[in-house]
Amino acid sequence: MPARSDATAPEAAAPASSGDVLVKIEALHKKFGNNHVLRGLDFEIRRGEVVVLIGPSGSGKSTMLRCINFLEEPTSGFITVGGTTVKCGSHGKDYREGVHAIRMKCGMVFQEFNLFPHKSVTENIIEAPLIVKKEKKDKAIEKAKVLLERVGLSDRADYFPSQISGGQKQRVAIARALAMDPELMLFDEPTSALDPELIGEVLNVMKQLAQDGMTMIVVTHEMGFARDVADRVIFIDEGVFLEDEAPDTLFFHPQHERTRQFLRHILPPKDEEKLEEAVADEELPE
Repeated sequence: MPARSDATAPEAAAPASSGDVLVKIEALHKKFGNNHVLRGLDFEIRRGEVVVLIGPSGSGKSTMLRCINFLEEPTSGFITVGGTTVKCGSHGKDYREGVHAIRMKCGMVFQEFNLFPHKSVTENIIEAPLIVKKEKKDKAIEKAKVLLERVGLSDRADYFPSQISGGQKQRVAIARALAMDPELMLFDEPTSALDPELIGEVLNVMKQLAQDGMTMIVVTHEMGFARDVADRVIFIDEGVFLEDEAPDTLFFHPQHERTRQFLRHILPPKDEEKLEEAVADEELPE
């Protein structure tokens, strides 16, 4: 996908003209000093799609998520979410308004739960709607009740973070993100800080979100989730997308030897065997 020229690119908000495309990234670069982390990424995500991003540590997965909602400021490129386009690296009022508009369309769930320890579960969920969206408290509390039921925590509304498990904290974090009515949910390794027995309860909530039609970008090494839920899996290495395929295609018919090397470390033994059998007679490009 070619990058847009500066002459035709809007500075910030602009109407979308791509049908049901919710997210469009063009020529996205991110540098930390001399470290070139993202190297010209291009992709689109349609409404309702679930995209899982995999790759080795340091490949740029989390940085890409944080650039989409501008928790990290991209060095250059264009980011469009829900009809709002921002030219990365620009400045001024239009840029700030565009960034704010995109942030309002995105919900994010982090590796750590980042709940306020001195606030109850309900208070954690209503904080942003009250302060950012200026919702009335009664409305925010009613929405929190609905969301807690959605994530299976109706009986924990008045608990404090110290009184609930890690899996429950992450489900509260998901409810908190949903309280802002996002069009796009970003998950940055949401189960990596959990004990193994608690991972399933978080993944089940995410699966239900996918079934309900939520557009999601998920950084994870949970390959079972990727196979069951993802529409696409993207493999990123050294800041470049090497493969973007349906799960079974990427897992068992990878086009790059680098992808195959990575998969051998993360696929369960049965799937690794299937991978080796599938590519035994294929000549993979370097």
